[in-house]
Amino acid sequence: MTNKERFLELCSKVKREGIEDLVKWLEASDFFYAPASTRFHGSYAGGLLEHSLNVYDELVRLLAAYPEVQSSEETAIIITLFHDLCKVNMYGVEKRNRKDANGRWESYDAYTSDEKFHYGGHGSKSVFILQNYMKITAEEAVAINCHMSCWDGNNSVGAAYEQYPLAWLLHVADESATYIKEGKKNEG
Repeated sequence: MTNKERFLELCSKVKREGIEDLVKWLEASDFFYAPASTRFHGSYAGGLLEHSLNVYDELVRLLAAYPEVQSSEETAIIITLFHDLCKVNMYGVEKRNRKDANGRWESYDAYTSDEKFHYGGHGSKSVFILQNYMKITAEEAVAINCHMSCWDGNNSVGAAYEQYPLAWLLHVADESATYIKEGKKNEG
């Protein structure tokens, strides 16, 4: 099964009004071939899709490790697969030059940030986009909004994590996917 097939299969488990329109929007966007970042984790075609699935896998693993944190499968799918909607249609490609192994200059394609819709924070933009398609719970909104923890300039996420422990688990799942699962790929 391809990553796209797996993603769509997971989306089919979401029974909320608006999911079909969200998936249509994603199909018309660069979501399935966009990078997850310009130079860090998932900085390759399809990186955003792969990262979203990795975060889902990590959250499922963490929910098993922390049975006291309850989440429906639908909520787990929503907060992981859509936590980075802010990155849809955000990246461009430009030509850059570098020296190859023999010291000769070569041209290569590099991802650049080409933000078209400036909204604010990483998480808040993802929540905004998602809410244009479907109704989400307060817990889901907080989890997505706070998934970057303090990296997004939000210095009061601790209270959000205390109120909604699932939000903390999403943050940990995102970090685990980024630095452990995907970090090993970036080394090779």
